[in-house]
Amino acid sequence: MDIEVKHNFDAKNLTSFKVSCIIENAYFPKSKEELIYLLKILDNSVVLGNCSNVLISSEGLMQNVIFTKNCNKIEFDNEKVYAECGLKIQMASKLACENGLGGFEFMIGFPASIGGAVFMNASAQGQAISDYLLYAEVFDIKTKEVLKLSKDDLKFDYRKSICQDKNYIVLSAEFDLPKYDNTEIQNKMKCNLEFRRKHQPSLALPNCGSVFKNPQNDSAGRLLDKVGAKKLSVGGAKVWEHHANFIINYNNATSNDILNLMLLMYNKVDENFGIKLSPEVIYIGDKSTDEEKIWKILKQK
Repeated sequence: MDIEVKHNFDAKNLTSFKVSCIIENAYFPKSKEELIYLLKILDNSVVLGNCSNVLISSEGLMQNVIFTKNCNKIEFDNEKVYAECGLKIQMASKLACENGLGGFEFMIGFPASIGGAVFMNASAQGQAISDYLLYAEVFDIKTKEVLKLSKDDLKFDYRKSICQDKNYIVLSAEFDLPKYDNTEIQNKMKCNLEFRRKHQPSLALPNCGSVFKNPQNDSAGRLLDKVGAKKLSVGGAKVWEHHANFIINYNNATSNDILNLMLLMYNKVDENFGIKLSPEVIYIGDKSTDEEKIWKILKQK
């Protein structure tokens, strides 16, 4: 297949954190079929969508990395919607609205892709990507097989799906969306965008969304605010002054800057409340010794 590949590729501009990170071999399939082909022939490959909650080490990533951004097909059949993994969920939200379909309003301000949203069960404003999902096609890295999993099979939970435990790659998903008045959908989308504008930084300020997951019956942002996290910074990274659960790359931050800042935030909450926050950010790459130590602490159960 004629698949685009780039060697020693800096993925900085493909990540929302805008951290420079050199990738040995970067592949850009244009369809689900090309993606499956690459997954079958490449060993030890990493698959990335819109990189909206991914931090890649500044040390680089000397592996094969497949970017799915061009696998963005979407089809409508009455209330049924089929979407490939690389489709941006903002676009899915807009197109669903144009077709008079609700259920995707909460995704209008998200920078993620369908694959990443299903993988982590993205949610906001009382809605989740799993609400109207019928099934997802996934690639089993272990067996090199394509599987069709129902909503029950995917075992969705808060920021969780079986894909994380089984190392499944989401290829596509189909949804059954409810019919709504177009004006009602647009009003919900407008409200969601306004909420995000007030409570979350614009992507003009490079960030990776929420840094930590909310602990049960509490808010990571509230806990971090209580311990004065808004005043914290390390190197070119700082906590956003308007919400303590966001980190901004304001001056060419490295992954080491960001991880050390995450550790400061984590330790302050642990010391004051005895709560060990769990990262929502996914960190990959050829970690330095310091980064390896920090990530092991942050990923403690």
